[in-house]
Amino acid sequence: MNSSLQFQVALSVIPNIGDVLAKNLVSYCGGPEKVFKSKKKDLIRVPGIDEVRAKSVLEFDRWKEVEEEISFITKNKIHSYFYLDDNYPARLKGLTDAPVMLYARGAMELNAARTISIVGTRHATDYGKQITETLIEGLKQFDVTIISGLAYGIDIAAHRAALKHDLQNIAVLGHGLNRLYPGQHRSTAIKMLEHGGLVTEFKSIDAFEPQNFPKRNRIVAGLSDAVIVIESAVNGGALITAEIANNYNRDVFCIPGRVGDKFSEGCNRFIKSNKANLINSPEDVAAIMRWEQKGKESFKQKELFVELDETEKKIADLLRAENEAHIDSISSALGLYGSQLAVSLLNLEFKGVVISLPGKMYRMA
Repeated sequence: MNSSLQFQVALSVIPNIGDVLAKNLVSYCGGPEKVFKSKKKDLIRVPGIDEVRAKSVLEFDRWKEVEEEISFITKNKIHSYFYLDDNYPARLKGLTDAPVMLYARGAMELNAARTISIVGTRHATDYGKQITETLIEGLKQFDVTIISGLAYGIDIAAHRAALKHDLQNIAVLGHGLNRLYPGQHRSTAIKMLEHGGLVTEFKSIDAFEPQNFPKRNRIVAGLSDAVIVIESAVNGGALITAEIANNYNRDVFCIPGRVGDKFSEGCNRFIKSNKANLINSPEDVAAIMRWEQKGKESFKQKELFVELDETEKKIADLLRAENEAHIDSISSALGLYGSQLAVSLLNLEFKGVVISLPGKMYRMA
């Protein structure tokens, strides 16, 4: 048995110890194995570890389950990632609540250059499915990895569109790799293994529970450069993912919908509250993310050939230096006010030089 993996897996199944406390234990004790060899007086010095949690470590007795899990991993050729490993997803490494362990099946690159999560309602309309297809078809030119949760509705529409357009395609699961839910999506999941695959923090020995699915949303958000929400009710799980993405300082995009439509209400409210950028095309995503098309010049290179008047040049120079600026800061710095500033900013947007962001913020395209 791989002794390192043994202690890594064991660390992730200690009762009363979650991801944050497990990392504290490793940091203070000096490694996974040393956690289980530490004395009580050393354990209770670790931040967050009280008498009850120290007892959970000292009396840990689930070694048979750990052995069974490692046998399952080996037999099924599952990739395991410990949070201190070099190959652990880089986008998750800086997140306090990222999983201690990840498990994956497939041929995937978890550190792809560009990643987008597409999430939404399980009750997707034909409109929502078509938007999903159109977005992914347009994103193909930017060589983007598509991430979702393999659920009904927008999730499975995103996975199938990614397969159709030959984009790397990753599903984050709310259960271990010993099962697949929902079963109707098995054929899609099998096809994904050839160019992407399945990722989870859950083990085969973990219970299949409803609360697993909201928990996996943080991985969907964490693995992504940005999250796109396509159709969501106000209390939809997709908005939980979007909220987490905001907290992780990821970009969030929403497709607007018709006023009064239940599954557009969540997206519209997120846009209205300046928690998401409004988008209606893949080009909107690429422009805000500053992505170049494969084999083509960048947006920034193109701007060199745009003719700007003196006021527009001043604004462009300021944004180039500041990266992002609020309209009030631009006004104060350049002495531009009212309609003069508004018209110049609008012209710069039309010319593709600057991008308007939520909260009256602007940045170079």
